[in-house]
Amino acid sequence: MVVETKEVNREVRGKAVPRSFPLEDIRNIAFIAHIDAGKTTVTERILYYTGRTYKVGEVHEGTAVMDWMEQEKARGITITAAATTCYWKDHRINIIDTPGHVDFTAEVERSLRVLDGGVVVFDAVSGVEAQSETVWRQADKYHVSRICFINKMDRIGANFNRTVSMIVERLQAKPLIIQLPLGSEETYRGVIDLIEKRAWSFSGEAGADPVEVEIPEPERAKCEEYHKELVEKVAELDDQLLTAYLDGKSISAAELKAGLRRVTVANKGVPVLCGASLRNKGMQLLLDAIVAYLPSPVDMPPVRAVSRDGTPVTRPANDEAPFTALAFKVVSDPFVGRLVYFRVYSGKVEAGAQVYNSTTGEKERIGRLLLMHANHREELTGADTGSIVATLGLKNTFTGHTLCDPSEPVVLESIRFPEPVIAVAIEPKTNQDQDKLGEALHKLTEEDPTFKVTYNKETGQTVISGMGELHLEVIVSRLLSEFKVGAKVGKPRVAFKETITAPVKAEGRFIRQSGGHGQYGHVWIELEPGERGSGFQFENRIRGTAIPRNFIPSIEAGVKEAMETGVLANYPLVDITVSLYDGSYHEVDSSEMAFKMAGSMALKAGVAKAKPILLEPIMKLEVVTPGQFLGDVIGDLNSRRAHVESVETHDEMSTIHALLPLAESFGYTTALRSATQGRATHSMEFDHYEPVPPGLVAQITEQEKVGTKGHA
Repeated sequence: MVVETKEVNREVRGKAVPRSFPLEDIRNIAFIAHIDAGKTTVTERILYYTGRTYKVGEVHEGTAVMDWMEQEKARGITITAAATTCYWKDHRINIIDTPGHVDFTAEVERSLRVLDGGVVVFDAVSGVEAQSETVWRQADKYHVSRICFINKMDRIGANFNRTVSMIVERLQAKPLIIQLPLGSEETYRGVIDLIEKRAWSFSGEAGADPVEVEIPEPERAKCEEYHKELVEKVAELDDQLLTAYLDGKSISAAELKAGLRRVTVANKGVPVLCGASLRNKGMQLLLDAIVAYLPSPVDMPPVRAVSRDGTPVTRPANDEAPFTALAFKVVSDPFVGRLVYFRVYSGKVEAGAQVYNSTTGEKERIGRLLLMHANHREELTGADTGSIVATLGLKNTFTGHTLCDPSEPVVLESIRFPEPVIAVAIEPKTNQDQDKLGEALHKLTEEDPTFKVTYNKETGQTVISGMGELHLEVIVSRLLSEFKVGAKVGKPRVAFKETITAPVKAEGRFIRQSGGHGQYGHVWIELEPGERGSGFQFENRIRGTAIPRNFIPSIEAGVKEAMETGVLANYPLVDITVSLYDGSYHEVDSSEMAFKMAGSMALKAGVAKAKPILLEPIMKLEVVTPGQFLGDVIGDLNSRRAHVESVETHDEMSTIHALLPLAESFGYTTALRSATQGRATHSMEFDHYEPVPPGLVAQITEQEKVGTKGHA
């Protein structure tokens, strides 16, 4: 039964989402994939087939409901994760459509943190691509159950079996094929359901139901073979089914579905389906699979949290349990103001209720509660367990904060985001734009945890940092069009870091006498290089009364402040362990400020002696090119200091896996197009930091001194 949208709107608007949907009939899912695999097209079809929309939105026409931002329509890509709710066969499906471009990977990260299941969309021609691997790892990290949908089966070059093999090889997953394609490329017309051994044909007309057809004679033996293999694989992974299988009992379609659901929910295997979303083929069967195999909130283990005294606790998915929710997204809506999206893990909450932000220790009041459909809103009076809703009125709640019942506070695990790797300087065009720029940047940093704003005191520049050139391009575009800020933007520059390579001991002595009370702070610290990616560690090894305990935090603060600008080229210092082991104080003249200054001076002195080096971000690059251009592409990569790790060849296309310094990546898109007549594609994501070759350090340092702030 498809619930009509009008009927749903009458139910929903002005009151709580009805618990006519038991918790076991709710699905919280995301569509995740590499860019251009067809996630948004799949989502648009699902909204249409569930009656949520009455016209099919198209990405290429700029009419997709889920890609509502101007920047998304102009580029034809998803930039921000959009939430919606639809209904299929008496189930409520809360959907988040996520971006595929690596620059917006934070949107995927925070979406998967609050969801139970995911549909991973693959392009049948390209198979498993670079960002497919990234989103798969993110789903593994949050134990998100998945089903795979091999899309674009009607495209020239579509290869179902090759894509399944790549899922095994590149994702180390266990695909469970539950559908075989009927035809391929221009002859693709439907699927064979391996569970019930039935064939379905699709006309391609929007809204048309699949029609059952006879399994073609040449395909019958193949169907039997794949069905038998599916039963064996599921039985291997499910104890219940294994017992029946070993006893030689015949396993019915219903028993196989139940076993497949248990395997999928437990993340032991992934059902694989296929279709062609642009031609409306396979959508209803995909919806049936979402309902049949992906978990409901009650299938998930109780969410883990920490109580006020640090004791681990759990919260079951139950309306009667204390209210517990995680804020996962903040949006500055030009019409209604600051929206905070949250997932309710247990209990329920009403509009106007007071809740406790256990992350900040502050009480906040829930304003209006809204059920979101992309950028459209439906008002609710309450939200219960399993709901994904947005609210107005939370002024001090940010991404990753826990909202809970004030009488039973707990803290849920927050969300970790990668650090930005690229930066540009930005300045307002007029004095009038100065305040507007500050306000706009504040709102954008609230929305996007991977977007950072810093002020360089030495140059007087405001520097914005992000995950890539496209990320910053979209931010600047929003500043100009959405926030109406006049601004001048510099060239992109690399977010280099500095670190040390040798342990040293250093002294910091800050003594001032100026009549009356003076200033006295004196410390000895030991600096040691840390593991790459370990960040900053501070240890207090003071024994006795050399420095009073109340001055220790000031010393640490001084060290941290000094780490913001290194000694080689003013880049931040990372991966250092600082141990405070000695010092002295004056009973009258010592102060927190004096010890903060002493800590800062000691760090600067120590770093200068500790053989400092520059670190640069290295990007993981994947290039897919016609074989005839392979030599030219590899030659260009070698000239950019890239390290080619492997080359795979499939048919006419070659896939190059390489590590490329970010500093050498500027302009790569244009160079690749020129070298391959526009036929090659590439994707990049941050991989790690490594030392800059000694021959380039002087060049980067010199550029920093003359104020170019970059290296390209």
